[in-house]
Amino acid sequence: MTELKNTRYLDTLAKRPVDRTPIWMMRQAGRYLPEYREVRAQAGDFMSLCKNAELACEVTLQPLRRYPLDAAILFSDILTIPDAMGMGLYFEAGEGPKFSHTLQNMHDIAALPIPDPEKSLKYVMNAVSTIRRELKGTVPLIGFSGSPWTLATYMVEGGSSKTFSKIKRMGFESPEALHLLLDKLADSVIEYLNAQIDAGAQSLMIFDTWGGVLSPRHYRAFSLDYMAKIVAGLNLEQASGRVPVTLFTKGGGQWLELIAETGCDAIGVDWTTDIGEARRRVGDKVALQGNMDPNTLYAPAHVIREEVQLILDSYGSGPGHVFNLGHGITPDVKPENAEAFIKAVTELSPIYHQSI
Repeated sequence: MTELKNTRYLDTLAKRPVDRTPIWMMRQAGRYLPEYREVRAQAGDFMSLCKNAELACEVTLQPLRRYPLDAAILFSDILTIPDAMGMGLYFEAGEGPKFSHTLQNMHDIAALPIPDPEKSLKYVMNAVSTIRRELKGTVPLIGFSGSPWTLATYMVEGGSSKTFSKIKRMGFESPEALHLLLDKLADSVIEYLNAQIDAGAQSLMIFDTWGGVLSPRHYRAFSLDYMAKIVAGLNLEQASGRVPVTLFTKGGGQWLELIAETGCDAIGVDWTTDIGEARRRVGDKVALQGNMDPNTLYAPAHVIREEVQLILDSYGSGPGHVFNLGHGITPDVKPENAEAFIKAVTELSPIYHQSI
């Protein structure tokens, strides 16, 4: 593989000194870019785009051509594993992902296969290896998966939910069934992410999008324990160095200390937690990623710049901070506003990394 030219992101996850705060954006390849919409139309539908390695590579690289980002992230979807389990993933316009089949009881869950990532998910590995080749060592590539809890919510609810009543009911009425599902998903994620490492992923992220809807007791039992199992099962020590893992629980600010104990390298922080307070709470145990409110990108450039300054001030000097949004960039953000955001980070952050 080509030697990596920009190590700023990986150095930061290892809490090594860097010249400025690295930046990438969740959903940086997506609908806010007109060039993405063109490729999406060419593909025909979202999953066809994900399953075409060359097109998935193209949309992964598009934001890197526009902006001085410090990492690329695989273009895919968190629901690839449930789809490979035979759940029948499809997308309704304006309604998000849905499944043709839902899990209702222990019998349904026991029948679920653990997908072979080199067979039913081979298209993801093809995309990873294609992107690594085409990046030519410019920036590292992030692979990812959804967390077991988040995947399970879609598989039991049948799609997005506001109340999560079906899966929470399962947790109370039949916790053994839910634990079986989460255990199968954790095993599947371990195999899936290890295959991404083998294909060329240089960093990993686990998106626990819906962990924040749980009570503290159930967060630990149904979400955190399974993410810790995944971290322990990953082949992170590679000849080229450690492959770092970032865990992101949306709405999980109250559990930062617990997340830091999982063995992860970094914690993604959403906009509801002050980044400086997060740093004080976890100390030097892990790096932090975040955490500007994505809606800030609707503001004028000077307001975006002020918000970036406030977050940099809050984190303070020294390594260990990857700048990002607190969740994904929204589809109707203007590309020039994303540019103002990235420019602000690259221009304002060097002073926080000067040697004393």
